[in-house]
Amino acid sequence: PLQNMADVLNKTVKEAQDLVSNKNVDNNICVGEKEVKDAIDMLRGACMIVYPMGLPPHDPIEMEFRDEEDLSGTQDSKEVIPDCSLWWAGKELQPGKLLSDYVGKNDKSKIIVKLQRKGGGAPAREPQINEQEKKEMMAQAYRR
Repeated sequence: PLQNMADVLNKTVKEAQDLVSNKNVDNNICVGEKEVKDAIDMLRGACMIVYPMGLPPHDPIEMEFRDEEDLSGTQDSKEVIPDCSLWWAGKELQPGKLLSDYVGKNDKSKIIVKLQRKGGGAPAREPQINEQEKKEMMAQAYRR
């Protein structure tokens, strides 16, 4: 594409990345399905501006817009968990139920939820504290 069209694409990509960025978590901004769809729609619109005749059907970007992208045989396929469930405290979180149904209404609680393949059972528990942390806690308690 021409330079000004490339600038349109780059600007739209930056805006879409900012919309679904991990930094939103630090700023307490919720990123949901709507935001992801908005980002994809922004990218789709920019591609329609830059390529008015459309992209070829075999183009990976066009396949992603149609939600048909085949990731098999690529590194990206390892990052996709097709059928997964969320687990917290040894309990599977059911779709449609609120997190407050499991945790309660305390807004200050930090909840760590894990993804696990469906039918795989609960994920392995992490140790509460490792040996080094245990020694540091004992030394601190002894100093008091």
